[in-house]
Amino acid sequence: MKGVMRFGKKGKLSPRYVGPYRILKRIGKVAYELELPADLAAVHPVFHISLLKKCVGNPASIVPLESVALKDSLSYEDVPVEILDRQVRRLRNKEVTSVKVLWRSQSVEGATWEAEAAMKSKYPHLFPSDSSSLR
Repeated sequence: MKGVMRFGKKGKLSPRYVGPYRILKRIGKVAYELELPADLAAVHPVFHISLLKKCVGNPASIVPLESVALKDSLSYEDVPVEILDRQVRRLRNKEVTSVKVLWRSQSVEGATWEAEAAMKSKYPHLFPSDSSSLR
């Protein structure tokens, strides 16, 4: 397994699951041929059933891969939608201001606390002209 390339990535950081892809036909009792995109042409399209993960869902709700801007590293940049809350933590010598950010692909429970200065520099459109409206 040393030096094996899996879906374009090498080593421990190679993705565990890539998909979902449509099953074209069943080959024997335990193998399936999948419809893979052109960028995975180097991968053999026949997989053992133990390598597949069941995908239960509505086919109409599947997001096309073209709409998600994937990078070469199979990652994407999540975009913040709005600022939910603001807090100031007092340390011995300074105050650290954090904002609770709601991300596009997350629910409200998945909102994270981020440093306000970093968010203001990267996403200034999320902050109103006066910060008193967040309190």
